[in-house]
Amino acid sequence: MVGRGGHRGRPGRGGPGRRGGGRVPTDLPGTDDLAGWLAGRLPDGWFAGTPTVTVDREEILVVGELAAPNLDADADEAARAAASHGRIERFREETREERMEVARQAEHRYGRKVAWGARIGEVEELFTTLSVPVMTRLRQSERLVLDTLVDAGVARSRSDALAWAVALVGEHASTWLDDLRGAMSAVDELRTRGPVLDDDDTATPGAGGVDDRPDPDGGGGDPVPPQG
Repeated sequence: MVGRGGHRGRPGRGGPGRRGGGRVPTDLPGTDDLAGWLAGRLPDGWFAGTPTVTVDREEILVVGELAAPNLDADADEAARAAASHGRIERFREETREERMEVARQAEHRYGRKVAWGARIGEVEELFTTLSVPVMTRLRQSERLVLDTLVDAGVARSRSDALAWAVALVGEHASTWLDDLRGAMSAVDELRTRGPVLDDDDTATPGAGGVDDRPDPDGGGGDPVPPQG
């Protein structure tokens, strides 16, 4: 997590990042009406029920439940899984052009790419989704963690190892992450209800527009160049 001034917070000091860090503000369009827009825009026969919609700064992922194929009662699990994969592949092919048009309209409206997926019971497939590089700086102890995962064959590269670690945290800390997102939403709502400051109240501290407050990190040396 990146805090103010580009300093990276460390675990164990009040949470994953120092106070003052947080989400980078963006001017992306809001997605409060996305679920309603999709409900009106998607064809009625595509999914059984309301699709699951996941949104971040780059992408909208829409995953819907398909009707299960009819099989004999004595069909085994392998046959049912194969039938489910076949049904999902047929849906992907038959809806490709219309999904592209819906994605084009949604991208224009919400400023994000749209990806698709489908599931039948426990079988789920995601179609082409974005893979977004994330820039970060890691200290040696943290790089050693990634290198251990690579050396052990868990991941092919440091990038794969980092993605694996993020997935592991998401799997085992889902409740905590849900609580954190709820708290963030509450803060956003309170912020919108707060007072609006005049320009005179938001002047840059320090004489001549220079911030002469001490560095909260006590630093002042040259920045450390990124390590390969």
